[in-house]
Amino acid sequence: MNIGIAKENPLRERRVVLTPAAVQSLVREGHTVYFEKGAGERARFSDTDYLEVGGNIVYSAEEVYGRSNIVLKITPPTVEDIEKLNAGEVILSSLNLPVAGRRVTEKLLEKKITAIGYELIEDNDGSLPVLTSMSEIAGQMVIPIAARFLESGNDGRGILLGGIAGVPPAAVVILGAGTVGQAATHAALGMGAQVIVVDKDVNRLRRFETIFQHRITTAIANQYAIERGVQFADVLIGAVMVKGERTPHLVTEEMVKTMKRGAVIIDVSIDQGGCIETSRPTTHDNPVFVRHHVIHYCVPNIAASVARSATYALTNALLPFVLEIAKKGITEALRDNRGLAAGVCIHNGICTNSHIASFYQLPTKHILEAL
Repeated sequence: MNIGIAKENPLRERRVVLTPAAVQSLVREGHTVYFEKGAGERARFSDTDYLEVGGNIVYSAEEVYGRSNIVLKITPPTVEDIEKLNAGEVILSSLNLPVAGRRVTEKLLEKKITAIGYELIEDNDGSLPVLTSMSEIAGQMVIPIAARFLESGNDGRGILLGGIAGVPPAAVVILGAGTVGQAATHAALGMGAQVIVVDKDVNRLRRFETIFQHRITTAIANQYAIERGVQFADVLIGAVMVKGERTPHLVTEEMVKTMKRGAVIIDVSIDQGGCIETSRPTTHDNPVFVRHHVIHYCVPNIAASVARSATYALTNALLPFVLEIAKKGITEALRDNRGLAAGVCIHNGICTNSHIASFYQLPTKHILEAL
């Protein structure tokens, strides 16, 4: 099977979807891999690295899309990307279709593309392996990011995240006790911050209390607790994820107005629309904006700051699924692997994800009925 690796827009993304070692695994299985010139540069993988393991260099996105049966991307495809795909082709990418817009969804349907979202692919236990790998990285990174933007030179509150003897630490409030929340809590405690974790699931909070040996404060997510937490926070981290749906706004603009001057918001949920009403997507080159005297960091792809590590993590999670599709073909792979099938949003002109179908008021079928 022919597999294509597209070069990402350098202003939006620094990762590449597969390492040279993964390409070698595919080539040894008898598949042909096309990669666009320079696709791995920002993750410090050269074209030579891919050529030496049997990859084939091409010189435009059109060639990648046109020669491949399967296209692998990281950032959500645009309408222009979809136009380059052959009818009936397979694309694996972050999709986040409720945020991407109706036109992207309609174009995938029109061209009868099989579109598989990384954020929806499951393991046998129902976990989300690709999303989890990126969430672990994002969770680790948000704390040093917060520490940097709390500095006076960045118009922050001018406080030290961990404090020192006689000087209290910063208060870090984390909305969501999932993978991002756990990694962020670990990093924040490591730097000496005071941590408050808010989640609607008391069992998740019990788990956090156990993991972190009762060194954190936990609260059930209701309006009162969120309002109080927002007012108290020096750093507010939005780490809420609703699988396959747009994230609800748990923090309103009125709540943001009550925050301390120079406090920092990091909305990790921004790739799904954000859980804070005042959030809007930013970029690595221009990562923050100030609203109501509060610094907002809303980069959708935080993991791209460590592009090489993130590429290895992404490859580790994704390669088994790519190998299975390449070996069996898309129809057989989806029939055999329920976790992979759970990632399919569009197949052969049919919306197979009920949440997306409901959001855009589209007819839907279960993926196994659509095959």
